[in-house]
Amino acid sequence: MLQDEGVHTPAVPAPPAPWAEPLATALLVLADGTVLEGFGIGQTGIADGEVCFNTAMTGYQEILTDPSYAGQIVTFTFPHIGNTGTNDEDLESLATAPASGVRGTVIASAVTKPSSWRSSSHLDAWLKARGIVGITGVDTRALTALIRDNGMPNAIIANDPEGRFDREALKARAAALAPMEGLDLVPPVTSRERSEWSQTTWGVKTGYGDRKAGTGLKVVAIDYGVKRNILRLLAEAGCDVTVVPATTTAEEIMAMKPDGVFLSNGPGDPAATGTYAVPVIRALLQEKVPTFGICLGHQLMGLALGGRTVKMAQGHHGANHPVKDKTTGKVEIVSMNHGFAVDPASLPDTALETHVSLFDGSNCGLTLTDRPAFSVQHHPEASPGPRDSHYLFERFVALMKAGKPETLVTTVD
Repeated sequence: MLQDEGVHTPAVPAPPAPWAEPLATALLVLADGTVLEGFGIGQTGIADGEVCFNTAMTGYQEILTDPSYAGQIVTFTFPHIGNTGTNDEDLESLATAPASGVRGTVIASAVTKPSSWRSSSHLDAWLKARGIVGITGVDTRALTALIRDNGMPNAIIANDPEGRFDREALKARAAALAPMEGLDLVPPVTSRERSEWSQTTWGVKTGYGDRKAGTGLKVVAIDYGVKRNILRLLAEAGCDVTVVPATTTAEEIMAMKPDGVFLSNGPGDPAATGTYAVPVIRALLQEKVPTFGICLGHQLMGLALGGRTVKMAQGHHGANHPVKDKTTGKVEIVSMNHGFAVDPASLPDTALETHVSLFDGSNCGLTLTDRPAFSVQHHPEASPGPRDSHYLFERFVALMKAGKPETLVTTVD
């Protein structure tokens, strides 16, 4: 029998622990009962709204503060959102925290530590400060495909760090949400009082500037949910800009003796907002005040002309949309954010289509032949091209100077 010389049989390792699924701390519950699990980010609690997807790879902070997203939950198709952090400069809403454009946000990948020298806070802390409920870890490609095929659904995001959810109650609440059609979402995002605007565009070394020697042109901007960079570009063009609430009357605007009126972007169903906005716009057009509209402002101008707007299946949301300017033949890469569109067939003969989407042929711009007014569906201030559409502000200035529509349009295909 061999003696034990200190050689020991190794202990049998314990079997590995069974795989433990991470706790879902957030749910995205669609109106049809579909439940997507993920991990909470931002404000805890519940947010509801219409789910849309945005295809932009950058600009998430501007998107999340765009008042045109009021009443909506934004799904980002680009997976890495928040990795450059957030700051106090890249905001679009005139409102301060916790007011914001979006109700909630859906993100694919977990948010990493901020990497930009401009960052002052992590996206999670920034979302909390603005009261935005978020969820990460969602297959946003599958969600986008669902929206593409079936349209934009209503949904609820529920964020609970303890993972406690009454799923059946959430499904019932999501199913009971009102559709976007018929909703006037402008009142929560419009200015409460008249204000002056003079800030100009941002520079790496200088930050935002202040309006230089002006052109002497006075612009009244009707705020349906205006974005800051629109006002910056108007000021950059030398205009004296006054921002007024959405319910300002035509008489009040005319008393300010404007050289031009700007109709801003904004959220919701244009037909609902049009109940009080259209009579004002129609009166201003009758006075032949040079007028320029963007996004909701474009839709409201179409309604003021007797046209109609229609709900789109998935809308246009992103920074990579090709639009053709029919007055020049050029194609621009533009930023879009709208779920309704003007039906060009419903417009009078005095309204010419100037811009068209090369994705689906939908109307993206119009101009009038009998008065100095034009509008576009896309966002020329958002600079995805990067500056393909800035000429529209120059057109507006030229229109105000000349006071004649002939200075805007030469030929339209």
